[in-house]
Amino acid sequence: MRRGWKMALSGGMRCCRRVLSWVPVLVIVLVVLWSYYAYVFELCLVIYLILYHAIFVFFAWTYWKSIFTLPQQPNQKFHLSYTDKERYENEERPEVQKQMLVDMAKKLPVYTRTGSGAVRFCDRCHLIKPDRCHHCSVCAMCVLKMDHHCPWVNNCIGFSNYKFFLQFLAYSVLYCLYIATTVFSYFIKYWRGELPNVRSKFHVLFLLFVACMFFVSLVILFGYHCWLVGRNKTTLEAFCTPVFTSGPEKNGFNLGFIKNIQQVFGDNKKLWLIPIGSSPGDGHSFPMRSMNESQNPLLANEEPWEDNEDDNRGYPEGSSSLAVETET
Repeated sequence: MRRGWKMALSGGMRCCRRVLSWVPVLVIVLVVLWSYYAYVFELCLVIYLILYHAIFVFFAWTYWKSIFTLPQQPNQKFHLSYTDKERYENEERPEVQKQMLVDMAKKLPVYTRTGSGAVRFCDRCHLIKPDRCHHCSVCAMCVLKMDHHCPWVNNCIGFSNYKFFLQFLAYSVLYCLYIATTVFSYFIKYWRGELPNVRSKFHVLFLLFVACMFFVSLVILFGYHCWLVGRNKTTLEAFCTPVFTSGPEKNGFNLGFIKNIQQVFGDNKKLWLIPIGSSPGDGHSFPMRSMNESQNPLLANEEPWEDNEDDNRGYPEGSSSLAVETET
């Protein structure tokens, strides 16, 4: 009976967390809807409405894509098979477990390691993590090229929607800037008493304040992510340097400014401003800067990875025989 109550309570808590996770999104939606009402119906600046609606459409479109584009998970070949999973869980000797993972990792295009140099393994999803993949505790799953979990979109930002998130930030900055610049002259008139409408005066005053407040915070966030894109880093990689088979390398994925941008937005520049998926690759492997393995004595006697020729492009040719441990 107690177990049943505990399960019901746990289920109720999970349900409450799911509902509460939408509160930040609801706040943003309400603020945006109010700003639309204040700008279009209270101010009714006809001369500015065409460009305003163009910006508003792209802002809403990218926000929608950021929220409802599901994070992409590793495909099946990175998961332990049912048989391997049973063997791994039933094996009590840690060294044997490690060797099992070493053998499986040799068949996969995985070139990053944990801080101790071990193959990265998720003991919750039971998979060997692809490069740049991390487990999101909020989403309860491993996410390809995970950047961070954003409460303002109630979604995990990663390979599948990072382009949309950047576009959302860009159009948010443009949206706030456009409102602030076009409303400022009317704010001065209301302040001087030249336009006596009290209700509109409140909307103009508050609209300018909100636009400026969000503009400052969004510019900082957008500028930070522009810096990340220019160096081909994720937020997680900026705080924790990636470790490769040759050791830690903070610029391991840095291909140069233009190629770094193309890694997010694709080769077709016509799609860079439109929220349509155009990021190259499948999110499981990424081109890396060439590494000189002869400089690393740990890799001197390594055997080549068992990969196809296409999978080896842009990657180091050696694999590491370092011990494997699970990453929490």
